[in-house]
Amino acid sequence: MKKILLIIMAVALTFGAVSAQTKPQSGKKGTSPYITGKQKIRGEQPECYTFDRFTPFSTKDSKRYYCPFDYSILPELTKKPAPEWGDMQPVMNYLEMSSRAVMTVCAIYAVNPEIEDPATHDRLAKQAANEAKSCLDAFDAWKTKKEWRNKIQYYVAEVDYRYFKGANYYNAKTDDEIIHVGLLLYFGSKKRPIFDADTVSRTFPDIRFFPNDATIVDSWNSVLDELSDYLKENDRKGVMLTGYSDNRGTAAYSLGVSRQRAMEVKKALVMRGIDENRIEVVAKGDEDPVGDNDNKEDFAKNNRVSIKIQ
Repeated sequence: MKKILLIIMAVALTFGAVSAQTKPQSGKKGTSPYITGKQKIRGEQPECYTFDRFTPFSTKDSKRYYCPFDYSILPELTKKPAPEWGDMQPVMNYLEMSSRAVMTVCAIYAVNPEIEDPATHDRLAKQAANEAKSCLDAFDAWKTKKEWRNKIQYYVAEVDYRYFKGANYYNAKTDDEIIHVGLLLYFGSKKRPIFDADTVSRTFPDIRFFPNDATIVDSWNSVLDELSDYLKENDRKGVMLTGYSDNRGTAAYSLGVSRQRAMEVKKALVMRGIDENRIEVVAKGDEDPVGDNDNKEDFAKNNRVSIKIQ
């Protein structure tokens, strides 16, 4: 009898040991090797994203670092016996010296802003994300082969090329469908968001116009002054001016006067020192009425220019 009990206990202990090895540890969840993100300033997104002012790389005080490195060359570059890292060289020197340094790498890409078709944009964005992932895979395999012990987490994210890094990029033109913007690097083990959500963008009232007129009444100067001051203080933001009209004329006339109104507001902002490349003008004619066009007292509300910070 004792012999049988000993056998049962031995089996139970063995089963328990196997169960302890295979049972997932509580509180720990598996994570994807990549976290994708999208930085959209246009469109009906509930929030948009901006970038901090990244400082030049320094092992002492720089926690965030933007590197204009074309990550698409990583698969070929890592095959070379002595890769030339270009803009990434300071970072590679740091990683080689600090074999246990912790870093987060985000490959950022953009779809050419001239491509307006949503289906084409989405196809290219997906293609760009997959390309960025494969390039980071090549780098990680190279790092492992070099026996570097640095813990690196990889991200990919889409940005709007027109707005990245502020006003200096507004006039940037390229024929490439996919733009390799570069890498964002974060150092240290502290978790930081890749992008900082901008939840404090101000709203401004619509600027009203008299029917069949595109003249800005003096009473709106205070709003234009506040808007221009805000844009000067937030030099990474732009503004979209959308002109509207009532339906008391032909469609062509309504569209024309709505555009003229938006252009007049743009001129007023430029006169106040705002770079015209930060101002987008859209004309919508008698679309999206806010007042009843059949009501004499209400239809005038449709003669307006809406202001959207982006």
